[in-house]
Amino acid sequence: MEIKHKIWMEKGGRVIFGPGRLELLKAIESCGNLSAAARKLNMSYRAAWGRLRASEKRLGMRLVELSDNKHEMILTEEARKLIACFDEMEKSISLVTEAYLGKIP
Repeated sequence: MEIKHKIWMEKGGRVIFGPGRLELLKAIESCGNLSAAARKLNMSYRAAWGRLRASEKRLGMRLVELSDNKHEMILTEEARKLIACFDEMEKSISLVTEAYLGKIP
């Protein structure tokens, strides 16, 4: 038996950040640009761009920026902190659910 959970952040009933956006940021980091990240995640460039911009707007901060040569997209320090915080939150929740799983008859 498993306990499943999914967490995300909302503001005004609209998603700010969650597993999908986390995956998108990680794909941008590994691929170096939004187009390749979108392909890696089997989503359209337009959908990826829309989600990224919506999160930036709702958070009130930039999550990506262009490199000095303007050919690569890199994560901002704020985006890296958000990823670390979200990953830590996921791990903590998983530990709690695992502890409770052992208490369920």
